[in-house]
Amino acid sequence: MVTHYDAVVIGAGPSGEGAAMKLVKDGRRVAVVDVRSDVGGNCAHVGTIPSKALRQTVYNLMRFRRDPLLSRMADIRALPLSQVLARAHRVIELQVSTHQRFFERNDVDTYTGQAQFVSANELKVVRSDGLNERLSFDHAVIATGSRPYQPADIDFNHPRVFDSDKILRLDYPVQKLIIYGAGVIGCEYASIFVGLGYKVDLINSQPQLLSFLDDEIADALSHYLRDLGVLIRNQEEYERVETFDDHVVMHLKSGKKIKADAILWCNGRTGNTANLGLDVIGLKANGRGQLAVSEHYQTECPNVYAVGDVIGPPALASAAYDQGRCAAAHITGSEDVPTVTDVPTGIYTIPEISCLGKTEKELTDACVPYEVGQAFFRHLARAQISGDVVGMLKILFHRETLEILGIHCFGNNAAEIVHIGQAVMRQPGNSLRYFVNTTFNYPTMAEAYRVAALNGLNRLF
Repeated sequence: MVTHYDAVVIGAGPSGEGAAMKLVKDGRRVAVVDVRSDVGGNCAHVGTIPSKALRQTVYNLMRFRRDPLLSRMADIRALPLSQVLARAHRVIELQVSTHQRFFERNDVDTYTGQAQFVSANELKVVRSDGLNERLSFDHAVIATGSRPYQPADIDFNHPRVFDSDKILRLDYPVQKLIIYGAGVIGCEYASIFVGLGYKVDLINSQPQLLSFLDDEIADALSHYLRDLGVLIRNQEEYERVETFDDHVVMHLKSGKKIKADAILWCNGRTGNTANLGLDVIGLKANGRGQLAVSEHYQTECPNVYAVGDVIGPPALASAAYDQGRCAAAHITGSEDVPTVTDVPTGIYTIPEISCLGKTEKELTDACVPYEVGQAFFRHLARAQISGDVVGMLKILFHRETLEILGIHCFGNNAAEIVHIGQAVMRQPGNSLRYFVNTTFNYPTMAEAYRVAALNGLNRLF
């Protein structure tokens, strides 16, 4: 028996949910297929949600430690990771429950199993019990997410070798950790584990951390991680990894050898497309399991779309949800969802980093006459009260028109603070003067915009 749907969405993470909800709201009959019995995708189960819940617990612990009053009231030592992760698992349960209700309230049928294309208008769902279910469709959306990239020469089954999914199951004491890969995930985990009292070696194959960031922000992150105790090794590449019962040894091409209790591999991700039977519909993923799409997220198979991590950067949950909505809008002919652009970067290190728009290097290379406005958190009353004095807000703006060209923030709640600048940048008449002529609550972190704007205007002549 074949059950027909207007659209089938493969994957129940943010991009799949975004597509399914938009399709349903536009009157389509929709099914969602996922390999997990619980919705939420990798984002909820092994990625964004658990890692950020872990980060928040570690941040709270670090804040407690540095408070001069609270730190004297208790003997604060490194918490067992199992206790720290317990909170993350509770958050996962809440997220799954919340998103499951979204699907149920909107009459989206959910299927559990591996989806495989049979043709361009039909797929089978291979269940864990070996049985198959057949679904036919007018349109399909591939939203299967990604998984950590695993080189073949490293034994990820060894109990002392982890990737960013497996690390959440760490269940034994660790004093020293090697993190290979200093991208966003590697930097986030470096700040988390050093906050728990671990010794951390962060191996970076590039000359600096997160080179896509504004140079000043990237430098600030490097300085702060080193100040916390992270040993950053730039321009290094691994040669091989030796595993033992009680430790691991990483051999670098430079000749260095690093011994640690465990290794966390954070060097790239691969799209989950290998088991979909893409060849049946004439599609082929690249070496990282990613699919090519049009500006409307349409693949070379016209009635099949792809969104989220399976299409590559920016590979952010926030962008993925909107990509799903955009693909669904194109399927239904709706014109109320624009193509996803100008996505803010949110990096949940301790402290956070968030940015939007151009960097100083990009503006310099383009010969744009810009100026800089800065506000250092250590000067803000709210930061002094909370103790979160590390960080800054930087506004880049056109010298002549005062148009805001870039917002860069490093510090606690940066991922929240950046949206104030984003809102102004997206409005007609985008101008730095908005922040000068607007009254902000005092004391707040939002006041940083007024301080930075005045700082920038004072540089003009």
